[in-house]
Amino acid sequence: MFNLLCFMDLTLIAPFLFCSTLIMISLFILIKNPSPKKIYMLDFACYKPPMAQTMAKEGTVARARSTDWYEEETLEFMQKTLERSGLSDSTFFPEAFFKDPPDPTLEDARREMEMSIFGTVDELLAKTQVKSRDIGIVVVNCCIFSVVPSLSSMIVNRYQMREGVISYNLSGMGCTAGLTAINLANQLLQVHRDCYALVVSTESITQNCYAGNDRSKFLINCLFRLGGAAILLSNRPSDQQSAKYQLLHTVHTHTAEFDKSYNCISSGEDKEGHLGVTVTKDLLVAANAAIQSNMTALAPLVLPVSEQLRYVVRCVMRRLHGPNIGPYVPDFKKSFRHFLPHVGAKPVLDELQRSLRLAESDMEASRMTLYRFGNTSSSTVWYELAYAEAKGRVKRGDRVWQMAFGSGFKCCSVVWHAIRTVDCDHVMNVWSDEIDGFPVDLNNNSPFPYFFESSERRKSN
Repeated sequence: MFNLLCFMDLTLIAPFLFCSTLIMISLFILIKNPSPKKIYMLDFACYKPPMAQTMAKEGTVARARSTDWYEEETLEFMQKTLERSGLSDSTFFPEAFFKDPPDPTLEDARREMEMSIFGTVDELLAKTQVKSRDIGIVVVNCCIFSVVPSLSSMIVNRYQMREGVISYNLSGMGCTAGLTAINLANQLLQVHRDCYALVVSTESITQNCYAGNDRSKFLINCLFRLGGAAILLSNRPSDQQSAKYQLLHTVHTHTAEFDKSYNCISSGEDKEGHLGVTVTKDLLVAANAAIQSNMTALAPLVLPVSEQLRYVVRCVMRRLHGPNIGPYVPDFKKSFRHFLPHVGAKPVLDELQRSLRLAESDMEASRMTLYRFGNTSSSTVWYELAYAEAKGRVKRGDRVWQMAFGSGFKCCSVVWHAIRTVDCDHVMNVWSDEIDGFPVDLNNNSPFPYFFESSERRKSN
């Protein structure tokens, strides 16, 4: 009788024990692997220097000639490069370049950073109405200029942020670093509750000036210009209604294991001891390899099943029939409304458009950013997004793909979801007062005077 009662009691409590065990296991899994926090971009701001700091292409060559640093052949190369660069006559230079004679110093570089960083952060805080002491994370990236105290400390000091603020300063990471900083901020926001993260992307043109005659180092003088951007992220659920975008994906690819990728952009001295950044002829090949690797990692996250199946079928066919069957290039336009790649240089954009089979309209924001502002390094992808907003093209539900690539060689993709339609009549950014004049006709199809190895040429050899 006793055994029967025990059996009946076990029968009654067994479902309860089973459910309790499932609940405990589920809680353990949730605690060990919590669902990712939703990250929102409240707004962003790009730096537009005073118009007095613009310089036409002819003026740039004349200014370089006045320094007596360069041989006549170098100046002729500069003239040809600028004519075919895709840049306008209204790009911005730092104040130090307007000195007579030009004499860039550390203080000039610091002044340039202060104008760019404080200008964008002031505008961003005014837009979002967020108090500086409420910001818990600061991430700054600047490749060339590294000082003590750091640029992130300079921001903390200027805006009197609280003692517990978490700050990072990324240097030497090239044009990819802006989106790498977004990736870092995203990871930090996953572990810190109810927090704002300020990301600042900038570059020092003053410290980037090369005073020698090596053409592979001189390209930097021709293409890079003054600029910067600041972005405010939040993981607060209450910010969803006021935010512009939600962060969906970040994908980072690093190909430094390959020597040609690692060495295609590097800093060093020339034979005369002049410091500069070398850009080798392997740039396009390295960029193409990093971009392809990055897209391969991104594709399963964003492409519809139909595109993924086509990709798999083509891979199988290539295995069976050899290289006679070309690779399948997925149609990323089925997943994104806006594609915003780093502007780099005109040959880089041409190669990217060719390899991805993009239309001119797909490249408009990139080419217009290169034309109006030049290569502002890691911040160019934000000038492109500002262009799309000023044109009134960002609608609720749109997906935005920002892609940056640079030394290392690295490639980083960030995908955003537009939470609301951006009203171009009310948006105020670097393009607002001149957007009606764009796009412009870029009709100079002359070849770039510096030869880059094409990925197509490399495949055929």
